[in-house]
Amino acid sequence: MAENMMHAVQYSSYGKGVAGLKHVEVPIPRAKKGEVLLKVEATSLNPLDWKIQKGVIRPFLPRKFPYIPGTDVAGEVVKVGAGVKDFKAGDKVVAALTLGSAGGLGEFVVAEESLTVARPPQVSAAEGSGLPIAGITAYQALTAAGVKLDGSGPQLNLLITAASGGVGHYAVQLAKLGNTHVTATCGARNLHLVKSLGADEVLDYNTPDGAALKSPSGCKYDSVIQCTLGVIPWSTFEPNLSTNGKVIQLTPNATAFMTYLVKKLTLSKKQLIPLYADVNKKDLDYLVQLVKEGKLKTVIDSKHPLSKAEDAWAKCLDGHATGKIIAEP
Repeated sequence: MAENMMHAVQYSSYGKGVAGLKHVEVPIPRAKKGEVLLKVEATSLNPLDWKIQKGVIRPFLPRKFPYIPGTDVAGEVVKVGAGVKDFKAGDKVVAALTLGSAGGLGEFVVAEESLTVARPPQVSAAEGSGLPIAGITAYQALTAAGVKLDGSGPQLNLLITAASGGVGHYAVQLAKLGNTHVTATCGARNLHLVKSLGADEVLDYNTPDGAALKSPSGCKYDSVIQCTLGVIPWSTFEPNLSTNGKVIQLTPNATAFMTYLVKKLTLSKKQLIPLYADVNKKDLDYLVQLVKEGKLKTVIDSKHPLSKAEDAWAKCLDGHATGKIIAEP
């Protein structure tokens, strides 16, 4: 491979899933003003990655083909662009890449300084790469639910669905930093894991009570962090909510938005709140520090070499990962 070339995985059209991925040699990108060039050490995949390939956000993304997917990375700074003040070559970092450019499934990638944070030695590349989208989504969902992570405020009863998944496993841990009672749902094989993350009650979603989201202790939920990719009807949530209970919907679709509007227009005390995460440097740095302090951990489902990125992509498409799926050059 030429000195200025790198190995990457890309796709050139919508659809095709794993079959659409191609291994290529492309030029190593250059850091422009306000950017840093990273040697990638780990990239974590998110459902958003395959949704973009599927065309869910067309025609907005990808901006152009071919497209190298992957937005959550950890690595080492190789070069810095003009105006970069906080980083230098050799620094270990975690970065959130913009959806427009992405590029995580490559040996090198350019990241904006404004979305890059320092990664202390206590945080591995794989652990750090899991944080940007999944960790920040979990954190902002809990904020919307009224949870104060310093433990202040009244106790809240929370339900976290798909609690062993990428977002859910962070949400359980973060919720328990606050004054909360957490009921969580997951598959039978992950009941012990979710309990170990701090959940007070764990439901197998394949059981009748799990499907009905009923708390074993009979509590009503002040908030639900709805992480499940599939649709759970409002009629399932409603009887389990407290008087002013709300559902924070992390995968909103047309039905969710209709429910949101109906609840608003009818002045219902029970609300559905669609949430799209705002990936930002402040929240990312906060989460990295929590990992450093041992207050948060990234559960890693599996690690895959970049040369076998198709395996990681297939695992992500399957939708049953426990924690985060990691690709490593």
